[in-house]
Amino acid sequence: MFESPVIIGEITGVYGVKGWVKVFSHTEPRLNIVKYNPWLIKQGKDWKSVKLLSGRSQGKTIVAQIEGVNDRDQAHAMIGTEIGIERSQLKTLGKDDFYWRDLEGLKVVDVDGKALGQVSHLIETGANDVMVVKLPPEQAQDKKIKETMIPYIFGDVVKRVDLQGRLIEVDWDDDYI
Repeated sequence: MFESPVIIGEITGVYGVKGWVKVFSHTEPRLNIVKYNPWLIKQGKDWKSVKLLSGRSQGKTIVAQIEGVNDRDQAHAMIGTEIGIERSQLKTLGKDDFYWRDLEGLKVVDVDGKALGQVSHLIETGANDVMVVKLPPEQAQDKKIKETMIPYIFGDVVKRVDLQGRLIEVDWDDDYI
């Protein structure tokens, strides 16, 4: 029913006896997950739209009340369920800003056009984000390492991102690999 939802969290437990659920959030800050409404929840292979009635911090966790989930048994049945939203619910970013999910899978080349690999995923280090790049098969055979990390510093290391062309150009020496 829904095309490729953006995964923003997961139901991890139950809270109380009135159907509230505990939520693990991928949003930043974590509590932002309750600002999205409706949620899409995965049931089997299908996604279902559900209305979020309420959500809040509860100690170190986040709890939420979903319409139609009225008791602990119904909430318990949802443990492990992914929470997604439609892409249209995301805010529009600036010209040189990108969601991580849009960068994953892009080919990475240096400024001379030499292939460095493909973005596997990104990690947050505190100082700056880092792209984890899987090396091309020909490079990975020659070395014990199969991936490298490239700082995601737009303008300095990352020179250009072309989402249409599925390409990231970086000023990065493959001697670092």
